[in-house]
Amino acid sequence: MPSSSSASLFSRASRVIPGGVNSPVRAFRAVGGEPVFMVRGHGARLTTADGAELLDFCGSWGPLILGHAHPEVVEAVARAAADGMSFGACTPGEVELAETLCRLAPSLEMVRLVSSGTEAVMTALRLARGFTSRAKILKFDGGYHGHSDSLLVAAGSGLLTHGIADSAGVTPGTAADTLVASYNDLESVRALLDANRGSVAAILVEPVAGNMGLVPPALGFLQGLRVLADAAGALLIFDEVITGFRFGPTTYGNLCGVTPDLTTLGKIIGGGLPLAAVGGRAEIMQRLAPLGPVYQAGTLSGNPVAVAAGLTTLRILERDNPYPELARLGKLLADGLTAAAAAHGRKLHCARLGGVFTPFFRAGPVRNLRDAKTSDTAAYAAFFQNMLARNIYLPPAQFEAAFLSAAHTEADVAAYLAAAAFAMSAS
Repeated sequence: MPSSSSASLFSRASRVIPGGVNSPVRAFRAVGGEPVFMVRGHGARLTTADGAELLDFCGSWGPLILGHAHPEVVEAVARAAADGMSFGACTPGEVELAETLCRLAPSLEMVRLVSSGTEAVMTALRLARGFTSRAKILKFDGGYHGHSDSLLVAAGSGLLTHGIADSAGVTPGTAADTLVASYNDLESVRALLDANRGSVAAILVEPVAGNMGLVPPALGFLQGLRVLADAAGALLIFDEVITGFRFGPTTYGNLCGVTPDLTTLGKIIGGGLPLAAVGGRAEIMQRLAPLGPVYQAGTLSGNPVAVAAGLTTLRILERDNPYPELARLGKLLADGLTAAAAAHGRKLHCARLGGVFTPFFRAGPVRNLRDAKTSDTAAYAAFFQNMLARNIYLPPAQFEAAFLSAAHTEADVAAYLAAAAFAMSAS
């Protein structure tokens, strides 16, 4: 039988999978070494192929707000799977999930279920273009919205950690339709809109940036985008694949009082399984086929197993309201990490909102990609490796957000901080 250690698995994977990974940031290129292979997750902990137990602060990059293998979610998935894995036909569950999303987020008058965040954003952009009869999209430097062609321009996430400015294979014509402003800078948005009058279909933004590390919106930034979009006749699209249901049992747009025209959701609404959605004003959503001329389809859209996981997760979030405790633990962690850095003479700013955080190895807050890029990525790599040696698993890249879940406890935060104090002194 082939060896199943992480090293041997990566060796085998490298022969049959490009780079040995099925998503680039998993390759550990930004932090050094080879990836760790996971075989089990329960609560706030992971078990590796090497038999190590890790305290997890990556959370599958955001979906697992309830922790790994929550028993109610697992039971719902097993029950749904026993009745059939996929039908390629309508199911009662997808209706209930759509109704639930519309109830919890009032800006969603209608939704269309899809299978990934990339697909949701791609559909939102096609809708915006079809609705406005305009071609250009305005996005923000460092914002990552999936790997569709028009959005791999000045993108964040894995493109930052791998030093790829744009992806090969994206045509100049496609890139020309994407305008790039600076996050938290309304003047840069206004200038681009003025220079492209009547051409911009939509402003696309993560309301809380999460793919250049966690960067919260400045006071008035999102409200200003709403005003600018209206004045330009453009739609405002909130990419809430990360933020949806992360800070409360609703969208971030609803929490901050800004109503976008379209919203994309993913991660949490699938409960850990592949499921996403695009939703918004009915008059825009009704442009989708079969009602309108904007085509979108998917064999696994509204997959009954993923829908069961998502519905159960949303019910638990409404019922148990873990958000105040996530915010409390997040503050404990961020404050403790800041204190540990100061005690060891390290430059570190821990950005934090609710239970989401990023330790930027630089002095002072981060407002945009320019600030984020001044972080000491080598210091983060050393921190990551020292934390991993203490059985703490973090996102393997400086420019990613880390997540607390409802399964984390104050003792888990204390364990993180104890390991961080060691990492600060060792690196």
